[in-house]
Amino acid sequence: MGLKSVCKSTNGEVWQAAQGHVACPWSGIPHFHQAEEGGVDLQSYQLDMQILPDGPRSDVDFSEILNAIQEMAKDVNILFDELEAVNSPCKDDDSLLHPGNLTSTSDDASRLEAGGETVPEKNKLNGLYFRDGKCRIDYILVYRKSNPQMEKREVFERNIRAEGLQMEKESSLINSDIIFVKLHAPWEVLGRYAEQMNVRMPFRRKIYYLPRRYKFMSRIDKQISRFRRWLPKKPMRLDKETLPDLEENDCYTAPFSQQRIHHFIIHNKDTFFNNATRSRIVHHILQRIKYEEGKNKIGLNRLLTNGSYEAAFPLHEGSYRSKNSIRTHGAVNHRHLLYECWASWGVWYKYQPLDLVRRYFGEKIGLYFAWLGWYTGMLFPAAFIGLFVFLYGVITLDHCQVSKEVCQATDIIMCPVCDKYCPFMRLSDSCVYAKVTHLFDNGATVFFAVFMAVWATVFLEFWKRRRAVIAYDWDLIDWEEEEEEIRPQFEAKYSKKERMNPISGKPEPYQAFADKCSRLIVSASGIFFMICVVIAAVFGIVIYRVVTVSTFAAFKWALIRNNSQVATTGTAVCINFCIIMLLNVLYEKVALLLTNLEQPRTESEWENSFTLKMFLFQFVNLNSSTFYIAFFLGRFTGHPGAYLRLINRWRLEECHPSGCLIDLCMQMGIIMVLKQTWNNFMELGYPLIQNWWTRRKVRQEHGPERKISFPQWEKDYNLQPMNAYGLFDEYLEMILQFGFTTIFVAAFPLAPLLALLNNIIEIRLDAYKFVTQWRRPLASRAKDIGIWYGILEGIGILSVITNAFVIAITSDFIPRLVYAYKYGPCAGQGEAGQKCMVGYVNASLSVFRISDFENRSEPESDGSEFSGTPLKYCRYRDYRDPPHSLVPYGYTLQFWHVLAARLAFIIVFEHLVFCIKHLISYLIPDLPKDLRDRMRREKYLIQEMMYEAELERLQKERKERKKNGKAHHNEWP
Repeated sequence: MGLKSVCKSTNGEVWQAAQGHVACPWSGIPHFHQAEEGGVDLQSYQLDMQILPDGPRSDVDFSEILNAIQEMAKDVNILFDELEAVNSPCKDDDSLLHPGNLTSTSDDASRLEAGGETVPEKNKLNGLYFRDGKCRIDYILVYRKSNPQMEKREVFERNIRAEGLQMEKESSLINSDIIFVKLHAPWEVLGRYAEQMNVRMPFRRKIYYLPRRYKFMSRIDKQISRFRRWLPKKPMRLDKETLPDLEENDCYTAPFSQQRIHHFIIHNKDTFFNNATRSRIVHHILQRIKYEEGKNKIGLNRLLTNGSYEAAFPLHEGSYRSKNSIRTHGAVNHRHLLYECWASWGVWYKYQPLDLVRRYFGEKIGLYFAWLGWYTGMLFPAAFIGLFVFLYGVITLDHCQVSKEVCQATDIIMCPVCDKYCPFMRLSDSCVYAKVTHLFDNGATVFFAVFMAVWATVFLEFWKRRRAVIAYDWDLIDWEEEEEEIRPQFEAKYSKKERMNPISGKPEPYQAFADKCSRLIVSASGIFFMICVVIAAVFGIVIYRVVTVSTFAAFKWALIRNNSQVATTGTAVCINFCIIMLLNVLYEKVALLLTNLEQPRTESEWENSFTLKMFLFQFVNLNSSTFYIAFFLGRFTGHPGAYLRLINRWRLEECHPSGCLIDLCMQMGIIMVLKQTWNNFMELGYPLIQNWWTRRKVRQEHGPERKISFPQWEKDYNLQPMNAYGLFDEYLEMILQFGFTTIFVAAFPLAPLLALLNNIIEIRLDAYKFVTQWRRPLASRAKDIGIWYGILEGIGILSVITNAFVIAITSDFIPRLVYAYKYGPCAGQGEAGQKCMVGYVNASLSVFRISDFENRSEPESDGSEFSGTPLKYCRYRDYRDPPHSLVPYGYTLQFWHVLAARLAFIIVFEHLVFCIKHLISYLIPDLPKDLRDRMRREKYLIQEMMYEAELERLQKERKERKKNGKAHHNEWP
C-alpha cells in the first residue's frame, strides 16, 4: 500500500519554501522550514490526505493529525535551533554581540535584501524591532559583562531559546559593559502559552440590543433628548476620532485555543496579541525557566534578586512626543496618544481613556486609575456640600448670637491659660477666633457629618457597580487568579518539610502551625511596639505644647505674645509633620522586616501583609495627634487652683476661650496641605531629577555638542523603574486622604474640596509619571483593588464613630442645644433659634477666686490694667459652682445634663447613620440590572455560537468525506 501526503495552504496550493520544503510529519520525512516568525505555522494550513490508486482508502482522524503535528513541531524547533546555532542573529554568544549601531543589519536581513526583498527601514530605526526590522521586541533583559553570574545567565538564555523565544543582543552606546538582551516571541510560542494562560481573545462582534421599555419611559426619554439638544455638548468627553478603535472591547472573547483558531478574529498575526499581552506572555515564560539544575532554581525574579540581571522590562511604544500636531497628523503610537489625551495638563477636565490605559499598562494599573477617577468624581458633591456648609457659616456669621456675645464681652476677664507668664485677658480679645469657629461649627455641621457618612457608603457601593461594569468590559468577570507560585524565600526556609498540595497534587514546602503562630506573635508584638513609638512621639508633642505656650506668652514680640496659643499650635503641627515624615521612613523598613519575618507563602499574601502593616503604621502616625486634639486636649486639665499636671510639673494645655475646634481645624488643614504637597513633589520631582541627572552625565561624558540617537531600549533603561511595591504608594496616599476626608470632616468641612483639587492634579501627575518618567511596567491582570477595599470599608465605619464624638465632645453643638431647650430664654417652649441663645456665653463660663491660685500658677500680673484695681475674680470654660457655694468648684446640674445629652447624641447618631448605611447597601445591588441581562444574553449567545460553529465544522467534514467517498451510514448530523 502506498501513501502520499500533501500539505495544502488555505487557497489550495501546495506550500513550497524558498530554503527548503515541508512534508507532512506523518510521512516520516524530516524536512524543515523556518517561517517568517522563526517557526512552523501549524494552524494556517488545511490538511488533505490523498490515497494512491493502488491502495485502499481509509479515514484519518483530524485531531490525531494535529497532535502529531504539535509533537513534531517541538522536535522541529529544537533541531532548527541546533542547525542555526552558528549564524543565527539570536545567538547570545558575546562574540556575535552587536556593538549597538542601529543602521546595521543581521545576516538574515542581508540575505533578504540580496534576494530582492526589502527590510522595513522604519522598523530598523525606531528601536522596537530586531536588526532585521521584522521581529518585534517583546521584552528586554539588561546585565553587565563584568557581573560574575555568567554561568547562570548562559544556562538561563540557553533555556530561553529552547522554549522557542528568539534572542538578540546589543551593547550600550555609552557604556560597553552594559548589554541589552532583546527577546521576541514567535507566533507559535505566543499561541501555545496563550492557551496555557487562558488569555481571552476576541472571536465575534457583540450584538447590542435595546431592552424592552414601557411607553411612559420612552416618552420621558424623548423629552429628555429634546431638552439635551439645547444643552452644550459634553466637554469632558474625549474626541472619539482621536482614540483608536479597540476592537477587543466590542467583541465576545474566549480563552485562546489553537484547535479552534478559526473561531477568533485574526486580521494580522503580528497584531493579534497586543504588545502588553505579548510582554505578559514572555514574562510568564521567563518566570518558569531554569537557570540551574534543581526544582527551585527557576525564574527571572531570582536572577534579578541575586544580581545576574540588572533590569527586566517591556519597551515603550516609541517616543511620547512628535514634531507634528496630533490633530493634523494623528498619533505616532499609543504612548504619544496617551500623553496627548491623558497625561497632558491641557486635558485636566477630560475623562480618562481607560480602555487605552488598560491596553497599554494592563488591567491592574487601569483599575487603579478607574478607581482614582471614580473617587475624584464622587468628591464633587462632597466638596460642594462642604463648601456650602462653610459659606453658610460665612453668611450667618453676623447673625450668630454666640460670636456676638464673645465680641461684646469686654467686661468678662478670663483666667490665664498657663502658669505665671500668661496674662489675664478679656473674652472679647478672642472675637476673631469665635467667628472662625462659627465658620466650621454651625447648624449645618451635623447635617454634613451625616451626609459624609452616607456618602462614604454610596461611594463604596457604587464603586462595586462601576467595578462590575469595568470587569465585564475588560473580560475579568470569569477570570480567576491562577494558583500562585511559592515565594523563593519560603521555599528556601521550609524546603526540608513538604506536604501534598490539595489543589495541584504536588509536594511543596510546608510551614508548621506552631512556627507560623510564633512568627505572627512576634510580628504583632513589633506592630504594638511601633504604635507605642507613635504614642511616645505624640507625648513629646504634648510636652512641647505645654512648655512653649509659656515661652510664647513671655515673648518680646507683641504679635506672638498676644497669640501664644495659636503660635504654639502652628509650630507643634509643623514639628509633628516633620516627625511624621521621618517615622514613615522607619516604618517602611520595620514593616518590611516584620513581613519577611512572618514568611508568607505567596506573593499576594506577602503584599497583603505588608500593605496592612504599612497602612496601620501610617494611619496611626498621621492621625494620632489629630485624635489627641479632638478628644483629649482641654478635657483633663482640672480647674484653676487644682490643675492636673504632667509628671507633677507641667500644667496640661487648655483649649482657647473660643473652644478646641479651631486647633483641630488648624491641625487638619496644615497636615493635609503639607502632606499632599510633599507627596506630589516626591512623586514627580524625584524621577524628574533622577532622569535629568542621567542625561547630564551622558552629556558630560560625550560632550554637549554631540547628539546621540539612543534606541528605545536604552531610552527606557535610563528611565526610573516603577516602585518595588507596585501601586502601593499610590493607593496608600489616596486611602490616607480618604481617611482625612471622612474621619474628622465634621471639624473641617473644606477637606473634601482640598482632596478634590489635589486629585485633579494627582491624576495628571500619575499619568505623566507613568507615560514619561517611568519604564513601562509589566501589564498585570486584576479583578479589583484588592485589600484596599476592605480598608476603605473600615475607614467608613470609623468615620461614623469619630464624627459622632467630634460633634458631641469637640464642638459646642450639644452644650448650645441643651442651653436653648433647658436653660435659655426659650426653655420649655420647644424652640432653638438665635434669640434662644441669649446669655449662653455667660452660662458656659464659671467663676474662680484669684486668691485660690496655687503658688506656681499665680500670674505675675494682678490684672489692675483692666479696671485700675487688682482683680478678685476671673472666668474659665466649665460648668462648676462658684467659690462661695457649699461645694466650691463642684460640677453643676447643667454639666450632667450636657454629659447625658452628649452620650445620647453619640448613641442616636451612630445607630441612625449605621441603619442608613446598611439600608443603602441593601438597596443598591452590586451588579446593575442591565449588565446582568447583558451577561446572561452573552452567555446564551456564546453557547449558540459555539454550537453553530461545531455544527458547521461537522457538516463540512461530512461533505469532505462524501466527496472522497468515505461516508459512513448513521452519521450525525
